[in-house]
Amino acid sequence: MSQNSNLRFDLKVIASWIHPGSRVIGLGCGEGELLAYLKEHKQVKETGIEIVEEKVVKCIEKGLSVIQGDINEEVHDYPDDTFDYVILSQTLQQVYDPLALIRSMLRIGEKAIVSFPNFGHWHVRQQVLFTGHAPITPQLPYTWHGTPNIRILSIKDFRAFADEVGFSILKEVAINTDKQDKSGSIVKSLPNLRATYGIFLIGSK
Repeated sequence: MSQNSNLRFDLKVIASWIHPGSRVIGLGCGEGELLAYLKEHKQVKETGIEIVEEKVVKCIEKGLSVIQGDINEEVHDYPDDTFDYVILSQTLQQVYDPLALIRSMLRIGEKAIVSFPNFGHWHVRQQVLFTGHAPITPQLPYTWHGTPNIRILSIKDFRAFADEVGFSILKEVAINTDKQDKSGSIVKSLPNLRATYGIFLIGSK
């Protein structure tokens, strides 16, 4: 049962970076779409952490090894170098202490993959400039008072963050997606302005 056609475009990019047979943990893994695909198509040994009980149930129904819990706390329970890849997809902007979590990811995993909506996208800039209101876009669909996002960052911000705190960017892809994030394209020119998401493969220096 192939699920590749149903994967969001950003998850397809992430999946393409994972080596077959790897040990993978998804932090904030949602309903497990990516983990299920990786388990079926790349025979990974999968683990996941998700805080929402209903989503955990969906994962278990797919046959995935997922626990319910707060990713910021649960990562401390894993020994060093337990995984080949630690994936944090579209969740960094909701984390209270990004540096502490990324350090934990690089402690328990050889490599980490981080993706997030790009607040530097031209549509975001345009809304702020011409309306004076907090932006609402397909990738950032919440009102300012109802959003789970507590961090505002762009692709440039994440690069600067890596330099400042001292981890390596091993691979970087900027993508531009449709309103449902199902299809998209790689952005090579002016990514901070034109990309809806940034995706980074990172490692310790």
